[in-house]
Amino acid sequence: MEHKLLQLQPRLQLLADLVPQGARLADIGTDHGYLPVYLMQKGRITFAVASDVGQEPLQHAIRTAEEYGISNIDFRLCDGLKGIREDEVDTVVIAGMGGETIIHILAAAPWSKVPGRYTLLLQPMTKAGVLRHWLAENGYRFVEERLVWDKDFLYPVMIVTGGEQPKPDAIAEEYGVCLENDPLYGQYLDIQIARLQRAVEGKRRSDKESVREEAEQLNARCVELQRRRGEWHK
Repeated sequence: MEHKLLQLQPRLQLLADLVPQGARLADIGTDHGYLPVYLMQKGRITFAVASDVGQEPLQHAIRTAEEYGISNIDFRLCDGLKGIREDEVDTVVIAGMGGETIIHILAAAPWSKVPGRYTLLLQPMTKAGVLRHWLAENGYRFVEERLVWDKDFLYPVMIVTGGEQPKPDAIAEEYGVCLENDPLYGQYLDIQIARLQRAVEGKRRSDKESVREEAEQLNARCVELQRRRGEWHK
């Protein structure tokens, strides 16, 4: 029986494109299992663990694999990386959740920062700056960052591995350590600048001096982003 090919939404497609050929994959919070099923169909990976903390999404993933004729994915009910051995995989995808949740998952698996051993593909839905700061402080090295439009949102994807590197400045931690080579970087900065400008305008109308001081701090950040935007040409 010939099975149809799975099609991915742009966010998952970028993640799939970044998985190394021949990888042994752990997809954390797999939800419907689209990513490992697609990669197995394409012959891109040799092994996959698809894990989720919830029984219902894991059942969705099992049904996806059955629908698309994939039988060699190891589905596991576990919290983050706690049910996955460090010798089983070399590539870890943690996507579609908040930055602080990703931190919680990595903090519970210190083996993930063994220098150069694992490729980590991280896609935070919120708190990207908090995640970058934690990674920089806890023994991870940024290899690359990418951007992708999906359903009217521009998402960052971080490719990191274990290892040391110079600590990024506060602006880079918040808005991208190595995004300058991405063709969407200009649009990303435009969005961040507009967001800061709205926050500054709102805080400047406050009767509280402390809030107006916050406005000037945000405005200084906005000016710096505008400078970086002016220097970037794509």
